[in-house]
Amino acid sequence: MNQYEVTFIVDPVLSGDEINATAQSYVDHLQSEGCKIVHVDEMGLKQLAYPLRKKTTGIYYCIEYQAKSGVIIDKLELAFRRDERIMRFLSVRLDKYGVKYNEDKRNGLIGKKSEAKKEALKEEIKEVKKEAAKQPAPAAAKAKNEEE
Repeated sequence: MNQYEVTFIVDPVLSGDEINATAQSYVDHLQSEGCKIVHVDEMGLKQLAYPLRKKTTGIYYCIEYQAKSGVIIDKLELAFRRDERIMRFLSVRLDKYGVKYNEDKRNGLIGKKSEAKKEALKEEIKEVKKEAAKQPAPAAAKAKNEEE
């Protein structure tokens, strides 16, 4: 099975319920076609690089799914083109590196530092400070040696 990712921008004028219903309708559409949904990510309201349909913001969604064939992409893109609520969309087939990257990103290994990494870094900093406090400063030690 190939893994795909579709990212689309929903019109921000819609209410929160309508926006969620729009995204859920495409998730349901993919599942009805026999696709396995891997991850759905609502990226939220973002500023657009240039106006689309006289709008400067849009609500981004990303759906990662597995499908047996690429025929479903044509059907999905046709549904996006017919839907006035969708401002833009992009469908891509992920290679093994893209799949691994997305998986690592979801697990917190890429991007923002995970809580475990933050805690380990704090502990390391504390240990370094303790060791530095125990040892005399090099300039003070040198001055002490010169006096003797």
